[in-house]
Amino acid sequence: MGESRKYEISVSVSSRFLPEQSDEAAARFVFAYHVTMVNTGTEAAQLLTRHWLITEADGKVQEVRGQGVVGEQPTLKPGEAFEYTSGVALGSPVGTMRGSYHFVADNGLPFDAEVAQFVLSVPRVLH
Repeated sequence: MGESRKYEISVSVSSRFLPEQSDEAAARFVFAYHVTMVNTGTEAAQLLTRHWLITEADGKVQEVRGQGVVGEQPTLKPGEAFEYTSGVALGSPVGTMRGSYHFVADNGLPFDAEVAQFVLSVPRVLH
């Protein structure tokens, strides 16, 4: 088994618009996103930090870096999963997010788990 397989976290994300927290007249569009991460490698690893690039429809980019997720820095053994839900407010009805999580394996080796770009969209805005 290759080294890359030892240090592997699979990440999937789903998002939804939160109309009850949004204010279209004030250009405030709030979205929730649910993240599932699964340790598909063979080494236990702890999530230390997150990094997000949030792009709005007008091209404005917010960069977010921080410790852990929702106040936690979970350790995932091989096969274990961790899920959480968080949110983001945009100034446009459509945007995207992409990023990464920085982990450190039990043996001290650091590695990143990439998060593929996903769309944040008010329903019926995109076809």
